[in-house]
Amino acid sequence: MAAHEHHRHDKSALRIGIITLSDTRTPETDESGRLIRELMERAGHRVVHYEIAPDTPELIERAIAAAIERVDALILNGGTGIAARDSTIEVARRMMDKELDGFGELFRMLSYHEIGPAAFLSRALAGVIRGKIVVAMPGSPAACRLAMEKLLLPELGHMAHLLGL
Repeated sequence: MAAHEHHRHDKSALRIGIITLSDTRTPETDESGRLIRELMERAGHRVVHYEIAPDTPELIERAIAAAIERVDALILNGGTGIAARDSTIEVARRMMDKELDGFGELFRMLSYHEIGPAAFLSRALAGVIRGKIVVAMPGSPAACRLAMEKLLLPELGHMAHLLGL
C-alpha cells in the first residue's frame, strides 16, 4: 500500500483527553494544554476531558486510569524530563500495552533541528493503554506544537482506525 493510501480509512472527530502534569500550572497559565486543545479542535476532534494533575506517580496513574475510559486518545504534557519529579514516562510506560518507539525517536530528531543537542533530554513517548492512544510530550508550548503538528495530528486518525476506535 502506498504511503498516502493508509489514510483512506482515517477516523475523525475523536474524543480527546488532555492532562497537564505540573505542580505549578493552573488553567489560566497552562499554555501547552490550551495549545493542544486548539490544535485538536481545529483538526475536528472533541476535547472531552481536561485536567491538571500534580507530577507524582500515584496521581499521574490515577489521572490516566480515570481519563482513559472516556477518550479515544489521551495527550499528556509535562513531566518528561530528567528532574527528580519528572515521572510521566515511567508511569505511562508501566501502564502501556504497546509502545510506539518511533514517536519519541522522531520527536527528538525533529526537536534537534529546532533546539540542538538539548533534544536528547526529552523522553517523549507514545503507545496504547487499554486500546486507546496515549501520547506523552514535554510541557513547553514549542515542544507540544512540534509533536502535534509534525507527528500526532498527521497520524492520529490512522492510529484510531488501526485500533478500531
